[in-house]
Amino acid sequence: MLVLTRKRNESIQIGEDIEIKVLSVDGDQIKLGINAPKSVDIHRKEIYMAITEQNSEAANISSDLLRLLENKE
Repeated sequence: MLVLTRKRNESIQIGEDIEIKVLSVDGDQIKLGINAPKSVDIHRKEIYMAITEQNSEAANISSDLLRLLENKE
């Protein structure tokens, strides 16, 4: 893991297209601004993990359903 120190109004550049800027620091909270192409999905980690879990569950249900349909033929 790369660890960088930034102050308010300083940025981190990722590749050519993504900039992460520290907008404010208030106690233990940091507000970040992210400039990225619309094609890049950006989520808080807990939301990303929930989406991943739901997709995995949906894939399992789909494969179970497909097996049931194959057995009926």
